[in-house]
Amino acid sequence: MAATGWGAPVLAQEIDAVEAPRPEIIVTGARQQSAAGTKTDTPAIETPQPITVVTDDQFLAQGALSIADTLNYVAGVQANAYGPDGRVDSSFIRGSSPLQFRDGMRDIFSFYASIRADPYNFSQVEVVRGPASVLFGQSSIGGLINLVSKAPAFETRGEIAVRYGSFDRKEMLADVTGGITDTVAARMVARVRDADTQVDFVRDDRVMLSPSLLWQPTDDTRLTLIGLYQEDEGGSVSQFLPLVGTLLPNPNGRLANSTFIGKPGWDRYDGRLLQGTALFEHRFSDAVSFSAKARSIDSNLTYLTHYPNSYSNPTNPYLVANQRIIGNYADGSIARLDIFSTDNNLKFNFNTGGNIEHVVLAGVDYSWNRVRKNGGFALETIDIYDIDYAALSNFGGGIPTAAFPGFLGGSSEDNTQKQLGFYLQDQIRLWDRVSIVLGGRRDTVRSSSPGNPTVKVSATSLRAGIIGELVRGVSPFFSYTESFDPIAGTASNGNPFTPKRGRQFEGGVKFHPDEATLVTLTAYHIKETGRPIDDPSTPDPFDQFQAGALTSKGFEIEASRRLPGNWELLANYSYTRARIDGTNRQLENVPKHNASVWGTKSFALDDETNLRIGAGVRHSSANLSFGAAFPDGLRTPSYTLVDALVELARGPWSLAVNATNLFDKSFYSACLARGDCFIGAERNVFGTVSYRF
Repeated sequence: MAATGWGAPVLAQEIDAVEAPRPEIIVTGARQQSAAGTKTDTPAIETPQPITVVTDDQFLAQGALSIADTLNYVAGVQANAYGPDGRVDSSFIRGSSPLQFRDGMRDIFSFYASIRADPYNFSQVEVVRGPASVLFGQSSIGGLINLVSKAPAFETRGEIAVRYGSFDRKEMLADVTGGITDTVAARMVARVRDADTQVDFVRDDRVMLSPSLLWQPTDDTRLTLIGLYQEDEGGSVSQFLPLVGTLLPNPNGRLANSTFIGKPGWDRYDGRLLQGTALFEHRFSDAVSFSAKARSIDSNLTYLTHYPNSYSNPTNPYLVANQRIIGNYADGSIARLDIFSTDNNLKFNFNTGGNIEHVVLAGVDYSWNRVRKNGGFALETIDIYDIDYAALSNFGGGIPTAAFPGFLGGSSEDNTQKQLGFYLQDQIRLWDRVSIVLGGRRDTVRSSSPGNPTVKVSATSLRAGIIGELVRGVSPFFSYTESFDPIAGTASNGNPFTPKRGRQFEGGVKFHPDEATLVTLTAYHIKETGRPIDDPSTPDPFDQFQAGALTSKGFEIEASRRLPGNWELLANYSYTRARIDGTNRQLENVPKHNASVWGTKSFALDDETNLRIGAGVRHSSANLSFGAAFPDGLRTPSYTLVDALVELARGPWSLAVNATNLFDKSFYSACLARGDCFIGAERNVFGTVSYRF
């Protein structure tokens, strides 16, 4: 499953019924298109915003095993912000957690109520940097991630692969597509995985089946239906280990990366996901076309976990002088998530003069989601250096209740949210050299729960941008964008969270001297109000309050280049300065500097055999976390990691070996002043044998 080509920091095409074969991806630079930034197919050089597309060829070559991994070589992104995690894909874009979309519709509505998306299901991952509420509604100030599903093609082709690797990873993968009739095509994408992780007793098992059908009766009409069944049996790789014994010294030594502080057989993160998607397009004429999308999601999750009480006293959380005995929380929840979403728009193409072209998009989208959770909470004690697993309760195989010793309390929630949005956008092309994007949106969001009044919030979001090719290959751009992000839950003072609002000014330049090269330089200034941050005034480490304002500013450089001799290079650098206004403190776990370089070289050994080698380096600078116990800041050290690829292909067969963190550097992804540390990903090596037809 390693790649035979790689993408570039440009826009790529959305779901396409006549998707090209996979053997080679040519970097087409500024002329590639995507709907991620405008909901219309627009070349990168005509879009006044930095958008990165990571193709499946690229992220598989780089050894990605999760959606978060696919972002390892994207400018402005801190991937796996809290280390490897079998529960969620954590990342930051420009200092803020992005929202995740699938085929242009929001995919995640609540943490710990569903399982992670499988990267093998997608042809590409699109990263929109900066606010995008005008087209997508609720959105983070940092940006969003859009996953583009693999779609059926009429050409018969496919691949079957087996994989084995570190942590006893065993996988079978299949991706087969082809025409059934002249107007109907089908595709099946599947994965079966049996694997351990770098933490003892934590599994990473998965069964995923995604069938899809395409009906294309004419060149002007097509309907794509995508189904998904996914079942995960896993757990929390994030063990929330205490600072004292990880980053800070403990007389008993450093806790092993593999330390598991739960109950074997009880701790789990097991989920089942059913999903159905319909994508319809019809072109009435060259001037008018219609698009409609709809999705239904049904998710069930059982989440049972332990984590040590590192929070009562972060500098010494141990209960006795030998610094071994610590409180151990047992936390369990059973969740049900139901989602329905739809997005519909009309597109009009017309001219208002010989040299003025318009693409006007008018649309309405709607989403409904309901999250139901029941939970329980208990406290036990352990010797964290010599855990007696048999002594820990299994709570009858379910969530903690009052029937068991150490019970602290239970919880129940039933939250429903509805969003209705209307949007209008005009893309204006002047003299085939200058592009202007103007847009506006009106959203209304209603949130309700039993016994509480319905909360209704409305917002208007605006967007404006311009980009022009001043001279051949040089296109400066400037944009203004806004975001609107309602927040579920209540602050530490008991009041409901108010929506976060953000605005961004951004300017930059895109260099594209030829089709093999694209370099984007950009600088931005973001202001956000209403951001929740940890509340140090309460004993609960998870209490939050809404800060007055946050400012994030920085610059990014992203470059791709295809060189003679079958060389392909990708390089990125980003500087992020994100601070709560009125303080001189960088947001915790947001490094100021991130940089990466990835390159590949291909060799023809004979007429049928090709060798491909690749290597990459990723660097993240140190960052600080502040709290009552660390008023001057707790420093998480910087780290630099190396990844590698070797692939041998002969005819339809290929053998690839991927390695991430090749030199097995031990590092921390994040250590927080509240009292816990998150271990970074250890070396992971796996080999894949593939047969393609």
